[in-house]
Amino acid sequence: MPNFIHSTADTIRKFPRAFWVIVITSFIDSIGSTILHPFFALYVTHKFNVGMTEAGLILATNSVAGLVGSAIGGAMADRFGRRGIILFGLVISALSSLSLGFVTEYSLFYGASILVGLLGSAAFPAHQAMVADILPPEVRSEGFGILRVAANFAWIIGPMIGGFLAAYDYLYLFLSDAVISVLTFFIVFRLIPETKPQPKEQHDGQESFWQTLRGYGVALADRPYLAFIVASILMIVVYQQMYNTLSVYLRDVHQVDPQNYGIVMSSSAVTVVLFQFWVTRITRRYPPFLMMAAATFFYMIGFTMYGFVATVPLFVLAMVIITVGEMIGMPTSNALAAAFAPEEMRARYMAVFGLTWTIPAMIGPLAGGLIFDNFNPNYIWYIGGVLCVIAMLAFYFLHLRLGGRERFRSADR
Repeated sequence: MPNFIHSTADTIRKFPRAFWVIVITSFIDSIGSTILHPFFALYVTHKFNVGMTEAGLILATNSVAGLVGSAIGGAMADRFGRRGIILFGLVISALSSLSLGFVTEYSLFYGASILVGLLGSAAFPAHQAMVADILPPEVRSEGFGILRVAANFAWIIGPMIGGFLAAYDYLYLFLSDAVISVLTFFIVFRLIPETKPQPKEQHDGQESFWQTLRGYGVALADRPYLAFIVASILMIVVYQQMYNTLSVYLRDVHQVDPQNYGIVMSSSAVTVVLFQFWVTRITRRYPPFLMMAAATFFYMIGFTMYGFVATVPLFVLAMVIITVGEMIGMPTSNALAAAFAPEEMRARYMAVFGLTWTIPAMIGPLAGGLIFDNFNPNYIWYIGGVLCVIAMLAFYFLHLRLGGRERFRSADR
């Protein structure tokens, strides 16, 4: 116990106060998200009596709008600062939860989801850039790992609450998320300062916002970075099925009720809370691109299992295997994206990094819905295994190409 206390105290001292405030606010906000988001596809199919294809279409168009919103938000965060964009995103989160919860027509819900995707995604690059601003390179991977622990601790709480509320009325999910977003807004407003780095050189004239947007050309011309993005997209297309297709698959194919689905998802959170620190401290010793390949290997095993197993305990085991991949890959990928980015373009690079989530969110739910409604649902997991193999090879080749560069070496070297 004394060693544990000493290790915890050392970890706390290693990171600045502003970082721990971000961790606390992320935890609170994640509770709201995890109450609602795991049950979103269930809500759409239940409320509007539609199939997974229609639910996937809503999620896909929401992500297309989010791609535009993230690009604008990244440019604004690099030009005006991170804090204001994050506060804007929290306001939009609260309003969107209220609006979506009370919409009763499918067409209106579809239109509202597009607007929510456009405005609500603007804060993502600012969040990522703020963490990279605060933390030096040698502790970024560990810092992103701590944020994952906080988020997954929320996953222990959120889905269980969400499953309980959904059994009574899905509207309570939306109301809870809105209230928590408002609470997070006030905490951020009072406690988190601006972190945008000051320019190292003073220029005669300030860059226009259009010039800031054009700066995305630098990131998009960075071929090694784009290769990393493409490999990550292949991996996350598979991962996205966990939050969309999986809930309906378990309900309709294996008759798993929302409460047991909540247990399956919460098993992932428990695993992260217990083991993320330990895993991150091990993986930071090794080349990051190889760690991304290892993460994808665990995804391949875990997601493919869903095509072969048929009991709740085995569903939980598959989720734990997937979570091992998460614990390796998620902090590593965030640290790699920050390592690619020039300091003055950090939020824009992080916005491009957001493609690794928005493009899979566009493709994954829709493709999963089409396969689910028209073919053997198990094909979702078999195809996912093949995509993971391709992504593993891509990360390995990136290691061969870039692994010798100083910024892409392990943190302990």
